[in-house]
Amino acid sequence: MFDNLQERLGEVFDRLKRRGALSESDITAALREVRVVLLEADVALPVVKDFVEAVREKALGQEVLRSVTPGQMVVKIVHDHLVETLGSEAVPLTIDVTPPAVFLLVGLQGSGKTTTTAKIALRLKDREKKKALMASLDVRRPAAQEQLAILGAQSEVRCLDIVPGEPPVAIARRAVQTAALEGYDAVLLDTAGRLAIDEELMAEVAEVRDAAKPHETLLVADAMTGQDAVTVARNFHEKVGLTGIVLTRIDGDARGGAALSMKAVTGCPIKLLGAGEKLDALEVFHPERVAGRILGMGDVVSLVEKAAETIEVEEAEKLAKKIEKGKFDLDDLANQLRQLQKMGGLGGLMGMLPGVPKMQQQMKDAKIDDGMIRRQLAIISSMTPRERRRPEIIKASRKQRISKGAGASVQEVNKLLKQHHEAGRMMKKVKKLGKKGLMRHGLPGGFPGGPGGFPR
Repeated sequence: MFDNLQERLGEVFDRLKRRGALSESDITAALREVRVVLLEADVALPVVKDFVEAVREKALGQEVLRSVTPGQMVVKIVHDHLVETLGSEAVPLTIDVTPPAVFLLVGLQGSGKTTTTAKIALRLKDREKKKALMASLDVRRPAAQEQLAILGAQSEVRCLDIVPGEPPVAIARRAVQTAALEGYDAVLLDTAGRLAIDEELMAEVAEVRDAAKPHETLLVADAMTGQDAVTVARNFHEKVGLTGIVLTRIDGDARGGAALSMKAVTGCPIKLLGAGEKLDALEVFHPERVAGRILGMGDVVSLVEKAAETIEVEEAEKLAKKIEKGKFDLDDLANQLRQLQKMGGLGGLMGMLPGVPKMQQQMKDAKIDDGMIRRQLAIISSMTPRERRRPEIIKASRKQRISKGAGASVQEVNKLLKQHHEAGRMMKKVKKLGKKGLMRHGLPGGFPGGPGGFPR
């Protein structure tokens, strides 16, 4: 989402960092570029003006001009102000209330409300250990209520029974009443959307709000709509009253301006980020971590949390024992590649590591991406169990068969085998280190979570 913003700001600050001392004209020139970058990223003009003026005031202070590393001080000031603009700290969902906690999800058609409803319900069930009930109030869009019911079945969260012809306000009242009578901790109301804001939509949402008395009114906004998302947020906040924002499709080619603008324009915190189509692809919005990603400082805390959520302890212990004995076959390599996919793939992982924009470009140029991981897994899947256990038996005819089965070239099969061979050599070193050495030095190899490095 922030790739372009990260790259452009990185170029501006790299030039600043190379200077031993900064003059007022250096800072003014840099901030002029920052202004252009933010505007190109779809950040609202009033927000850009306030942002640049506040940074200029601090950057021209004596603490920067007299600093040992003035360029880095300017980056820190921009970082701190980015955090302030984004909301200073993460704001959790309001769940600790007298049950049921009522969540009203609003937004335009196509913003991802129905999927987000199911994502939040799943999050409440799995992470908060709360019993949630979902209800679709969208009686206009064909099969909208059935769609939520299907997502409910997938996430194992109950969906309110559909009564044909029942109006939205009556559905909302029935959902809240059912949740109260049957001991639910939370009820999520998925409202209807329109292609554009109109008075009828706002009146319907306001009527539902008055009937359901929600603890949270969350605007679901598509990050890829740019400036329009800010207008939508402002209108909904004025007419309905928002308590928070959920940005969807942040994994798409969004410029990132919506995130920077919406909090500043509405005063409502961005609470969650939808980062994919899967029901578990929902993240808490941490302003400081997002600011770190934008400025190329990485987000190591989120990386560690993601690793803790996805790494299977039993599998990791099993692998550690094999490595300790100097064994590492192609099944183990495949498991490591799948682990990498679970953690968001190479793109998601690299975005959380500090100082990697240039490395990302090098990877792109070398065609090292998530497609490469899928191809490697396809190659390993085309091997027999014996071949995966004993790669040394894979000779010319076997390579031909494997490459055809995987839809890959023989050269790609050779690269994978070479990668595994290099990992095998490293295992001997690990065996000498012993268990404590293994824990101290981690797995050998060129990428996090997987031995052997990238194929060259």
